[in-house]
Amino acid sequence: MEHSTPLITILAAGFSMALAFGFIAERLKTPALVGYLIAGILIGPGSPGFTADVELGKQLSEIGVMLLMFGVGLHFSTNDLMSVKKIAVPGAITQMTISTIFGILLAKCWGWSWGASLIVGLSLSCASTVVALKALEAKDLINAIPGKITVGCLVVEDLVTVLVLVLLPPLSTLLGDNAATATAAVATETKSIWLMIGETLLQVSAFIAVMLIAGRRILPWALLQVAKTGSRELFTLAVIASAIGIAYLAALLFNVSAALGAFFAGMVMRESAYSQRAAEESLPLRDAFSVLFFVSVGMLFDPKILIQQPWHVLGVIFIILICKPLIACSLILFSRYPLHTALTVSACLAQIGEFSFILAGLGISLGLLPQDGLSLILAGAVISIAINPIVFALVPTLQRWILERSAFARKLEQRPDPFAELPMQTERKFLEGHVVVVGYGVVGRSICQALSKQEITFVIVDQNREKVEKLRQEDLVAVAGDASEAAVLIQAHIAKAAMLVIATPHPLNMRNIADIAKTLNPKIEIIVRTEKITEITELDSEEAKTWKIFSSQDSLAKSMTDYVLHRFAPLEKNQHRKKISLEKTDNKVKKFFTKFKKDKDKDKDKDKDNSEEE
Repeated sequence: MEHSTPLITILAAGFSMALAFGFIAERLKTPALVGYLIAGILIGPGSPGFTADVELGKQLSEIGVMLLMFGVGLHFSTNDLMSVKKIAVPGAITQMTISTIFGILLAKCWGWSWGASLIVGLSLSCASTVVALKALEAKDLINAIPGKITVGCLVVEDLVTVLVLVLLPPLSTLLGDNAATATAAVATETKSIWLMIGETLLQVSAFIAVMLIAGRRILPWALLQVAKTGSRELFTLAVIASAIGIAYLAALLFNVSAALGAFFAGMVMRESAYSQRAAEESLPLRDAFSVLFFVSVGMLFDPKILIQQPWHVLGVIFIILICKPLIACSLILFSRYPLHTALTVSACLAQIGEFSFILAGLGISLGLLPQDGLSLILAGAVISIAINPIVFALVPTLQRWILERSAFARKLEQRPDPFAELPMQTERKFLEGHVVVVGYGVVGRSICQALSKQEITFVIVDQNREKVEKLRQEDLVAVAGDASEAAVLIQAHIAKAAMLVIATPHPLNMRNIADIAKTLNPKIEIIVRTEKITEITELDSEEAKTWKIFSSQDSLAKSMTDYVLHRFAPLEKNQHRKKISLEKTDNKVKKFFTKFKKDKDKDKDKDKDNSEEE
């Protein structure tokens, strides 16, 4: 008996090929994402041999988009964005605008319509959050200032792209392929088009209002009720049902894209006390469908585009790998951040990914973008993602090369920064015998608050200029810069400091900072923080003797142990007291019965004597 099993076929082929080529990609030190795209290309209609169901692949990719956007919303943090808002918000918007203009000009040179050109420009302007975060995690830079700026820029790019996804459908009439039709539409239907845009924005606003007012209360409450059942399966089902269900209802009731619905579902679920558990429980399914998303996108790629239109492909690669990084680097340097930070952020943004595919797919569905446009964007994504680890690894070498050969770059590095040095009116008590605290995160803030209560003077060193500016407004003594550079520690007067507290959890920077501090002040006491106990074993024996090391895991274990012993200590004392009390009682009872027996014996003797006398 024959069975038609296209769903099982595409799942089996997609997952198997993705596993094989993802493994090969990781072994070659490239993101697994490249392997997933190649797997899709091989099982797609553009390659000979087995061909999976493309239409079914598109539906699976829709689920992948929902879960990807749900994950973005679940991890969306306004605090991370606000900490670098002065550089991330204008920087990301400016970079996207200029990159989009370059993309439009490139596509117009090919003779494409304004609608197709706009889709190409927008697709080339937004970087892949997945690829950038993996690159930052590999270098342990997520919590460093380059990582925070990159994450801030990515969040802004994601939000702008979501807005574009909302506005593209009502604007598609104006951006059509036929110029005469578009002109007629502008002349005769401008009013109705603006009504469509207004209606769309009204529907989006209504959906956002419902999610923020009702959803913020109902969804966390419902998640709490499911969690109370103690069933892991029901909890996971509740998370997935919320993500896909809200995305579907958003499209059905409010005519809003499913991607936007899933994004806000994640944002609202983040308000719940179980948001961390929701992220962990849904991660395997999100990962699985995100793999299918990239596989299905690869299925749409036509490899012949590399041979038929090589100059088009080179133009796309030029914008991604040259124009975008140069724009980002210039904006960050203009904001007075060091060259290393600018190059690191630029390397992270020198690629395109998931949102580019979503935009291109929407452009094709609206009839704005030809199939070649998606193939060119896919080619740019595969090549840029594959090259990105190499670009990232070249950052230190490129920095040295630029500084050695460019007097202008050296001048930029040495330019005066009001936050990179202490003010002239700084009191003398902050310049000698003080504590230098590197890093003003959660740990550093707690240490500084404790020092303030004890009236111990300290100087804060932090890479975030905006944070240093805010600290100075609060009348705290702070210096902006990388503490692994001698000039920054010199500004903090490390040579006359009594103690150095390294409150940042980066092992490599910790060693560099400590070495510089010991060179400038051999007698200084160094306190360091590590995230894992295993990092302590990597330190040299001499370092271990001179440093006071605190591990997050070790401190947590000690705190819990102390609490348990503290709780049981009174019980032991009470038991000891009860034991002493019982012993005293037993002695009293024994004395009483001894005395009673003696008295009774005396009475017997007395009675005996009386009877003898009689």
